Amino acid sequence: MDNGIRDVVIMGTGPAGLTAAIYTSRANLNPLVIDGSQPGGQLMITSEIENYPGFAEGISGPEMMGRFRDQAARFGTEFVFGNAVEVDLSRSPFCISLENGKEILCRTLIVATGANAKWLGLPSEEKYRGRGVSACATCDGFFFRDSDVYVVGGGDTAMEEALFLTRYASSVTVVHRRDEFRASRIMSLRVEKNPKISLKLNTVVDEVIGDEQKVTGVRLRDIKSGEVSEEACDGVFVAIGHKPNSSLFDGQLDIDEYGYIETAKTSTETSVQGVFACGDVQDYTYRQAITAAGSGCMAALDAERYLESIR
Repeated sequence: MDNGIRDVVIMGTGPAGLTAAIYTSRANLNPLVIDGSQPGGQLMITSEIENYPGFAEGISGPEMMGRFRDQAARFGTEFVFGNAVEVDLSRSPFCISLENGKEILCRTLIVATGANAKWLGLPSEEKYRGRGVSACATCDGFFFRDSDVYVVGGGDTAMEEALFLTRYASSVTVVHRRDEFRASRIMSLRVEKNPKISLKLNTVVDEVIGDEQKVTGVRLRDIKSGEVSEEACDGVFVAIGHKPNSSLFDGQLDIDEYGYIETAKTSTETSVQGVFACGDVQDYTYRQAITAAGSGCMAALDAERYLESIR
């Protein structure tokens, strides 16, 4: 830090942000991490992770992110609590304004603000999140072996989730509010031809039903007839898309039509020199903890090389 200007500021404390912090702190760049509104990212609502290498017995999301954070702190990473409410990338050093009025200046900025799954907005959905309600089949599908599950959505994401879940579940029911899918034809055909998958079109989930521990069913409503029915199931996967946390950078960074920050094909560089993006805020394909961590490493190395080039 020179005259109050940080070499590296990292926005976000999920796998991408904290991995970037570990790498930049070990490189003696003294990174400052801005926690944001959801410290730890989406993994903080993940009950158990079994597909991250090195944890043969599995680990809870909060425990894993605690370990990431401790490792970053061990090498000297500093943390500041609070939300960023404004960024100015039009000048160097960059300026980040926090909700408490504090301003932070930096030579490089690593954006790791993540993305949030879109939810149905039902109180019962929130109640059973992590106890049968999920937004990630790749993360949680294994826990539904020989179970009956529902997938809500009609786009390619929903089709992919449904097909993936057939590896584990006894049956998969896709619920979509319209009379035809928005997914690509090839994905729709794969779902329609899969013997494990059944379809309920023109239908919405009005409520997730469960006991004190877990999901036991769903209440469905036919939007044409108004008929309401209750169906038994063990899990509900909401697959209606993700919303990247990128609105703070509108008009300053190149962002695609879905809200993902665009980066160079061979690096994490954004459209502004010295600004790098990693994790789910720029990854619309994989959205896994391990790929987020990997891109956080890439962003840290890119930032380090950039700083060397301007000195």
